[in-house]
Amino acid sequence: MWAAQHEAPIYSRLIQERGDIPAQVRAAAEQTLRDLERVMPAPLPRAMPTQPTHSPALNSGGPGSL
Repeated sequence: MWAAQHEAPIYSRLIQERGDIPAQVRAAAEQTLRDLERVMPAPLPRAMPTQPTHSPALNSGGPGSL
């Protein structure tokens, strides 16, 4: 139970009248994450790609370059 419920009676009253909205949102977010993990598994970690070295002679921008 949240500590502020004992300090702020209005919070307890709102929960009684309207329901515990933060708890409902939290549960919906957790369910969404579980659903996403099921249909879109996280990719396996890979090694960092190495940066190719560029030679100015290979890409001079002159005639015949791609």
